[in-house]
Amino acid sequence: MKFTETPLSGAFTVDLEKREDERGFFARVFCAEEFTKHGMESRILQVNNSLSKDVHTLRGLHYQLDPFAETKLVRCVAGALLDVIVDVRPDSPTLLQYFSVKLTADNRRMLFVPRGFAHGIFTLQPDTEIFYMASQRYSPDHERGIRWNDPKIGIEWPDAPVVLSDKDRSYPDFDPAYHFGD
Repeated sequence: MKFTETPLSGAFTVDLEKREDERGFFARVFCAEEFTKHGMESRILQVNNSLSKDVHTLRGLHYQLDPFAETKLVRCVAGALLDVIVDVRPDSPTLLQYFSVKLTADNRRMLFVPRGFAHGIFTLQPDTEIFYMASQRYSPDHERGIRWNDPKIGIEWPDAPVVLSDKDRSYPDFDPAYHFGD
């Protein structure tokens, strides 16, 4: 695996190192030892699969508060998406800065999302499916979200969302009292 740190400390893109022959290829998508060596969480408690049927479906921006704050390793297994993370760590020098990367079934790139980052996806093709591993289980009581178009963050989405859940639509703009659980 090839690890490339993003401008947001602790977040990485992860590319496969394929071993190819006449049959096709083999590649590792996760190795606890290598993730730990790069200072990344290697504990996996939950694995999730999500399918978005329509182009320009937006899911996010989601994260969980402690003690259920989680890391994620996200991979697109069908279609294509823009994966977006926002640093919401209270003492971070990059607080409210974002990073985005295109993940596709063809490029097989993954995004490692550290604890303290909000996460969202925006589909670029129909029937886009993601598969992701999480270091913590889902806890509705610890879930938080930020409005997808909060002007304080200024994410440059490829287009306006066509499909957005009522829950995601109703998230507030960033407010430390709500988003840090104070």
